[in-house]
Amino acid sequence: MTTAPLLQLAGLSIAFGGATVVHGIDLAIAPGEALGMVGESGCGKSVTWLAALGLLPAKARVGGSVKLGGEEILHAAPATLERVRGGRVAMIFQDPASALNPVHRLGRQVQEALRLHRGLGGASARAEAKRLFDLVGIPDAARRLDAFPHELSGGQNQRVMIAMALAGQPELLVADEPTTALDVTIQAQILELLQTLRRELGMALVLISHDLGVVAEVCDRVAVMYAGRLVEEAPAARFFAGPRHPYAQGLMAALPPLDGPRAPLLAIPGGVPEPGALPAGCAFAPRCAASQPACEAAPPVAQLVSPDHAVACRRANEWSLAA
Repeated sequence: MTTAPLLQLAGLSIAFGGATVVHGIDLAIAPGEALGMVGESGCGKSVTWLAALGLLPAKARVGGSVKLGGEEILHAAPATLERVRGGRVAMIFQDPASALNPVHRLGRQVQEALRLHRGLGGASARAEAKRLFDLVGIPDAARRLDAFPHELSGGQNQRVMIAMALAGQPELLVADEPTTALDVTIQAQILELLQTLRRELGMALVLISHDLGVVAEVCDRVAVMYAGRLVEEAPAARFFAGPRHPYAQGLMAALPPLDGPRAPLLAIPGGVPEPGALPAGCAFAPRCAASQPACEAAPPVAQLVSPDHAVACRRANEWSLAA
């Protein structure tokens, strides 16, 4: 029996000032699933989820559908979105230094989330905030409740952000580059924490990351974005065994090997095109060594190369990295 999606994006498109930056994203997240979204900066990963949660400015034009538990939340009333954001769906932003209010004590900021989403106040909210700090591994939690963000390290502030995200007991946590600014030791601790919380709370996770190693360690499924489109989606094990899209293959080939002789990294030539200057056909064609004239005619349509592996490339069935 197939489990109904917890959250489903259908035909999600986003435009700013006449330039479309996200083109018809179709994506579903199952309860308890961990999805990794990868791609270069500017490919549309973060803006997709900001749009889904109604966090983009009014000038953004967002179309399509976003359903949470079967209920449409795209363009929902503010009161509905206030219950969803931080309640059923929480987000960890890239930079805790800018996401945390520098003039309010950390405990107050977490207690505000507890008041809004769980109706807790006073001593009950403070006790729950301390429990959350303990849960995410913040040392001396009772004292840290009265600290300001500048008094904590980057890794500790990231833990505070996770505690705030968990305050509403969300069904889905969207983590946007949660370990980018952290050293490798703290990064490993944060990733282990996210995995532990998923297991204990049954929470679904969307991990937005440039780090394929992190995605391989944490995620059940991988979705690759390029120039505002999904170009490949597959279970993590199958994806890392042999991606089919040339862009995904390029990302994998750019990783340094863990053993053997040292060799120059294989960089993907060129860069992600600007949203207002996309080619008529496949957006990756100008950078693709396997491009053919047909690739320049129209954007490719995603096709299944196996029951749960979709690739938006005309040559997806011809070759793979494993081959």
